[in-house]
Amino acid sequence: MKIIALEEHYSTQALRDANADHFLLRNPLVRDSDDAGAGTGFAGAGRELVGRLHDLGEQRLASMDAAGIDVQVLSQSTPGPETLEASLAVRLAAEANDLAAEAIAVRPDRFAGFATLPTPDPRAAAKELERTVNGLGFVGALTSGHVRGRYLEDEFFWPIFEAAEALDVPVYLHPGVPPQAVIDAIYTGFSPMVNAALAAGAWGWHIDTGFHVLRLILGGVFDRFPRLQLIIGHMGEVLPSMIWRADWMLNGISGLDRPVRDYFTENIHITTSGVFDHAAFAAAVHALGTDRILFSVDYPYSSNDEARAFLDGLPVSAPDREKISHANAERLLKLSDRTQGR
Repeated sequence: MKIIALEEHYSTQALRDANADHFLLRNPLVRDSDDAGAGTGFAGAGRELVGRLHDLGEQRLASMDAAGIDVQVLSQSTPGPETLEASLAVRLAAEANDLAAEAIAVRPDRFAGFATLPTPDPRAAAKELERTVNGLGFVGALTSGHVRGRYLEDEFFWPIFEAAEALDVPVYLHPGVPPQAVIDAIYTGFSPMVNAALAAGAWGWHIDTGFHVLRLILGGVFDRFPRLQLIIGHMGEVLPSMIWRADWMLNGISGLDRPVRDYFTENIHITTSGVFDHAAFAAAVHALGTDRILFSVDYPYSSNDEARAFLDGLPVSAPDREKISHANAERLLKLSDRTQGR
């Protein structure tokens, strides 16, 4: 059985340096220190995690081989260019994409790429998406959360979606931490470690991403770009359990062309990244069916071995397991030729 993993991260030192003051890089979960993440699911993070993010060669391939993962779709880890001034974002996004392209060129049978986009400059981001897809063979783009407090339903960002629809490639909406005002208002009052976890991977950025998807729907992005396909991770960022309620509450007042739930079932795909839980998987299947669920690990933040064990243990038919492990990704990302024979 072929296995393609879609949310698999790398990072450039230049983007880490540019984001040195970012909430994520100074918090006690994943900062560059030997004791980062102690006592949490991120235990052992820090310098070891940074090393895995920077590796696009043998160590990464060995971990993939040990878990039987055939292909990783590489994407720049958060924080990325979303937090930066536009001119710096443009330069560092291109550098990150060129670095990933070099690794893909060495092992095109094992790696594919999602473009890093300089979203603070949407027209430059659209051009960078065109360059990476048409010139470097990338299969879409990944961007993390809001852009310095602005969410992507703002028409300012629509050149990105226009380019993605025209190129027929998906956009992966990865979490970013909520705006600082939200963090200050509700993700405080506990220990620094707990505050950091709540604002990020334990809760806050998943809720913020699910809300971001609703903003894209309600903001008319999919009415304007009906063929646009969006990918979200972590078993749907809580939306599968709540989309019925949102649909029920919003349909009479949304002013949209279609019911809210129709956008979710026709324009959204979900990955398993970092949430290896049968209850969350059951909610995703109930909301979308198995044609729109794709396997992901969230490497190196999650374990390739743990993700593979979860995939193997899913209570699904053999055809559905094939869809989730590779067939859905091959269709959405047009990867059949790349993975043929593996």
